[in-house]
Parts: sequence; C-alpha cells; structure tokens
Amino acid sequence: MPINRIIINSSPLIVLFKSQQAQLLPQLFTEIVVPEGVFQEVTKGGEDDTASRQLPTVSWIQRVEIDSIAPEVAAWDLGTGESQVLSLALKNLDCAAIVDDRAARRCALSLSIITIGTGGLLILAKRRELISSISPGIQALRNAGLWLSDNIVNILKHQAGK
Repeated sequence: MPINRIIINSSPLIVLFKSQQAQLLPQLFTEIVVPEGVFQEVTKGGEDDTASRQLPTVSWIQRVEIDSIAPEVAAWDLGTGESQVLSLALKNLDCAAIVDDRAARRCALSLSIITIGTGGLLILAKRRELISSISPGIQALRNAGLWLSDNIVNILKHQAGK
C-alpha cells in the first residue's frame, strides 16, 4: 500500500531545505503534516537560516496543533517534535512518520507506526523516477548536516538500485 500522507519531524525538514531537496516532499506525498511544535522548532532559526526562512512560505504543508502527547509516546521521553509527530501518527495509522532520531524510530517500531528516514525519502524519489540517482542527494544531505555513516549510505544506495 503506497504511503500518501506523512507527518514530518524537524530534522528531516531542516536538512531537506538546506540541501535544496524539500520540493521532493509534495512530489512524493499528497499530504505533508507538520505539527506546530515542529514548525516552531524549524522556524526559530531566523532569517539567516534556510529552513527557517523557507518553511513558512511553502503552500504544501499542513500545520496541525497537537493537544496532548500520547502516554505511550510520552513514556519514551523524546523531544517535543518527535513526541508530537509520533503521537499524531499513532492516531493516524495511514500516515508515515518521517523521523531520523534513533530513539524515536524505536518508539515508533514498538507502537507499529510506519517510519521513513530522510535517506528513505531519496529511495522513494528514485523508485518513482523523480531523481535518476540518490548519490548526489545523499551528498547534499551530508553537506547540510545529516550524519549518515558509510554503512548507511551503502545500504541506501543498494536499496535504491544505485
């Protein structure tokens, strides 16, 4: 079953904007939900920060206020953004949570929430023929500050068919 709706965390948004790859999101998904805590975290960087400056200008996000954190998520003591993303995903199991944080991914796994990492978005883009290769995208993510081990890079390239 293809994933059409996502709830995205701060770090994937930040590195996608900084690497000039954020435009892949509306090409990959019909609904991109950004919890208010994530929006605030991304936009606190001011005018000198690419993601902070660009996120408020895009028309393809849906900002959502989160009333409370699910107790099952709160027990993991994650950051505000991760907690909001996973709490919302827990209520909307047809959505994937876009998170890179290891603890958040473990929490999601324990709660049967579908997750995709930022690198996984490049694999989807390659499979849907939006990009011809993930190698430049991976390098751009690394240049934008996303830490990816050489092992993870090799796995991503293998899964994308290079």
